[in-house]
Amino acid sequence: MKLPFALIAGALLAITTSLPAYAADTTPPSRPSGLTPCPPPSSQAGYAGICWQSSTDDSGSVAGYEVHMLTADGFAKKASPTASPTMISGLTRGRAYTFYIVALDLSGNVSLPSPFITLTATTGTQPSPTPSPTGDVIPPTQPQNVRDNCLFDFPGTAFCWDKSTDNVAVTGYDIYREPISGGWIKVGSVGPQYPYFTESGLVTGQYYTYTVVAKDAAGNVSAPATPTRILARQGLPTPTPTPTPTPGSCEVTYNSSTWNTGMSVWMSVKNTGTTPVNAWTLEFDFPDTGQRLTQGYSATWSQSGRHVTAVNMPWNGQLPPGTTVSMGFNGTHTGQNPKPTQFTLNGLACTITP
Repeated sequence: MKLPFALIAGALLAITTSLPAYAADTTPPSRPSGLTPCPPPSSQAGYAGICWQSSTDDSGSVAGYEVHMLTADGFAKKASPTASPTMISGLTRGRAYTFYIVALDLSGNVSLPSPFITLTATTGTQPSPTPSPTGDVIPPTQPQNVRDNCLFDFPGTAFCWDKSTDNVAVTGYDIYREPISGGWIKVGSVGPQYPYFTESGLVTGQYYTYTVVAKDAAGNVSAPATPTRILARQGLPTPTPTPTPTPGSCEVTYNSSTWNTGMSVWMSVKNTGTTPVNAWTLEFDFPDTGQRLTQGYSATWSQSGRHVTAVNMPWNGQLPPGTTVSMGFNGTHTGQNPKPTQFTLNGLACTITP
C-alpha cells in the first residue's frame, strides 16, 4: 500500500525537527606556549626562527597560527604557518625583534597570545661579516616595574612604570592591552615625560593585562614590559561639604624613581592617631634646591623655594584612624635627588617608614 506523499513529508519533517541543535563553536584554541629560537637556514641572511608547542582545541583541530612582530607602528602579522617551526625573513642582521603567536581553529576562533619572544636576526650557523650600520639602531631599554595602585583619581585602569633609557632619547611609550581573545591591541600612547597610563570604559572590578613599549625617534622599539594585570577601579567620589582640618598622628612612606634629570614619586600618609583627621595639609622640604615639583595627583600640590605643600582633594580629606591616603608627583632634579627627612600633617610631625 502506498502512503500519501503529504503523510511521508510530515513524518520526515517531524524526524528532522526532533534532532538536537548543535551550537556553533565559540571556544578558541589554547594559548601557544614554549616559544624558543630555532636555527634559520644557514645560507639565508636576515632570518629569525621560532619553534613552539602546539595549541589544542575542543574541536580537535587547530587550523593554523599567526606570527606577529613588534614594529614602530604596533604589532604586524608576519607569517601564517600551519605548524611549528616558522622562519621570519627580511630582517636586519644583528637587530633584536619581538614576536608573539596566536592559534586559530576551523571555526575562526583565535587564541590568546603566546608569551613574547625576542630574537636577534642572524644569517644562520655561519654568519659573514657585515659593515657597521649607519644611523641609530639601538632600541630603548625595556620598561620596568609596571605597577598597579599608583594613581587613584581615575575610574578604570591606571598604572605606572619606571622610565626607559636610550642612547639618544626616548620619544614616548605605546601601551597594549590583551583582549578576551586574539592578539595584543594598542590602546594608547604617552609622551616620554609621562610614565603612567589610564583607560576608562572598562568593567569595574575586572583585571586587564597590559604591556608597555618604549620607542625612539629612529623607529627603534624596546622589548615589551613584563605583562601585568591591572584592576579597573570605580574612581573616587567627591563628598560635600569640605571638612575643617583637625590634627592627628601620622606615618609617611616616600618612594621615588629617578632618571637623568627627572623623578617620579609615590607616597602615602596614614592616620596613626585615635581620632579622625578632617581635611589635611602635608608639608615637607626638598633637601636640594634643584628639586622641583612639576605635576602631582591625589592632592593639590604647590612649591615655594624648597618647601612643598600638598592639600587634600575634596574626596580624600577624611582620614579615620588607621586609614591611609596615597598620592604622588613627578618632578625634576639637577643631579642629586635625596629624599625629604621631615614631614608634617596639619602641623604635627609624622613618622617616616621605609
